Amino acid sequence: MNAIVALCHFCELHGPRTLFCTEVLHSPLPQGAGNGDISGQNEQAEEEEGGIQMSSRIRSHSPAEGASADSSSPGPKKSDMCEGCRSLAGGHPGYVSHDKETSIKYVSHQHPNHPQLFSIVRQACVRSLSCEVCPGREGPIFFGDEQHGFVFSHTFFIKDSLARGFQRWYSIITIMMDRIYLINSWPFLLGKIRGIIDELQGKALKVFEAEQFGCPQRAQRMNTAFTPFLHQRNGNAARSLTSLTNDENLWACLHTSFAWLLKACGSRLTEKLLEGAPTEDTLVQMEKLADLKEESEGWDGSEEEEKPSSQPDVVEGQELSKSSPEPSLMPDCNSWNVAHRRLSVFRSLRHMRQVLGASAFRMLAWHVLMGNQVIWKARDMDLVQSAFDVLRTMLPVGCVRIIPYSEQYEEAYRCNFLGLSPHVQIPPHILSSEFAVLVEVRAATRSSLYPTLFDDEQSLNKYEFVVTSGSPVAADRVGPTILNKIEAALTNQNLSVDVVDQCLVCLKEEWMNKVKVLFKFTKVDSRPKEDTQKLLSILGAAEEDNVKLLKFWMTGLSKTYKSHLMSTVRSPTSSESRN
Repeated sequence: MNAIVALCHFCELHGPRTLFCTEVLHSPLPQGAGNGDISGQNEQAEEEEGGIQMSSRIRSHSPAEGASADSSSPGPKKSDMCEGCRSLAGGHPGYVSHDKETSIKYVSHQHPNHPQLFSIVRQACVRSLSCEVCPGREGPIFFGDEQHGFVFSHTFFIKDSLARGFQRWYSIITIMMDRIYLINSWPFLLGKIRGIIDELQGKALKVFEAEQFGCPQRAQRMNTAFTPFLHQRNGNAARSLTSLTNDENLWACLHTSFAWLLKACGSRLTEKLLEGAPTEDTLVQMEKLADLKEESEGWDGSEEEEKPSSQPDVVEGQELSKSSPEPSLMPDCNSWNVAHRRLSVFRSLRHMRQVLGASAFRMLAWHVLMGNQVIWKARDMDLVQSAFDVLRTMLPVGCVRIIPYSEQYEEAYRCNFLGLSPHVQIPPHILSSEFAVLVEVRAATRSSLYPTLFDDEQSLNKYEFVVTSGSPVAADRVGPTILNKIEAALTNQNLSVDVVDQCLVCLKEEWMNKVKVLFKFTKVDSRPKEDTQKLLSILGAAEEDNVKLLKFWMTGLSKTYKSHLMSTVRSPTSSESRN
């Protein structure tokens, strides 16, 4: 937690003063916090507790130590301090704790060394012991602003037999710039700081009672009522907190408590990424996995009924593999995952665009987005499968139907991605159709080799790619909006491949949301055609290619979403609200 915890005191001679503060450092120690380590003269006392390693380090004298502080130091001069205003004596090493888990340092000293932090802590100290107090002058309060930070302050009294009213006024403050975080930490800080205060007050009360038993101050003051007050205290107006509590290890204990408080308060509240409702791709994948599970259970039951009891399990597995569904029926079960292949030819859409050329890639991408059948003819199955892996990233999962490699042509209703062997004959009406695109992978002649890819892409320098279609995309055609944005991302060399992938995800989510609106508007609410045209204009999808794309992508909506809309329409409450 980026905060500062400080113990403050209202001195009767010098006013509000900071006694002790602990701050969090995410970088190397500031100047003066660790550059005075002296090996051989001072041993480092180290102890570990809760993952924090505590060390006493020799520091160059802080401004609070007076003698060695230069004129530019933010701390008070020695002449402006008394025993009640001082915590660490001159030459005291100070305290540094190292959190091994997060590599954070917790540094304790009397004042922050940074002038700006000193000013913030100083102002919070003055306000906590003057104007920003709760009724009764003892208890918690919150104050602050954006410029000087926000403060949680808890004021309290410590018993002192020599003080005016037999008590001295202190406060423990927590300062940070995040107002919401500090407010949310109020219950935690209140409980823990209250525990520290109770311990200090308990120790001081024991000392106070012992001093009162030995030499009651109330009767003595009554007898010397006309003696000046400062003179009657015999020079003991200022007493250190270690004297009031009779605890020589007080500052080490406070450092441990404050360091733990900062660590624990920072760990108890964490930011979580809320992903919201599952995307359509997630829902479709879940539905397909559920369907596959049901089908596999049905196959298991039928195989058990048909096979003899003496038949070995190996035969059952062989028979089951024979009756497994075609790859086109389970495009998302990773049956031909890239990790299991010997070679991945196309690495990304940008890579494919470089290989095919800008115009050929645009034609291919246009047919993919429109839902037309994409046919690849090649001898290399790995090449075809890697091409489909790359191209499918432009579509929602529900719109992808793949037959990775076949020895005969398959109709478009069965798949929109089809891999064929080179000798397979494609029907003439498919070759001339505007709803199909063919990519032929041929052996490249010497003159058609790719010189730029010859050295680093051994898998591509032997191929020539020919993209043909019955409806070639004109170069001056506007095309769907998402295609233009995809090409803009691919041509932007400042974007890495990973960033382009995230752009694709965002673009698909944007257009799937438009598909959902259009589906509800046309299929569920049954609005007239004129209203649909107005809606498309509002969605920025009134162009012909955009309308075709939305209609095709509508087939990729999950069954869960469609059934949810239908059930909402059929429910009585929704009917009443619509009426």
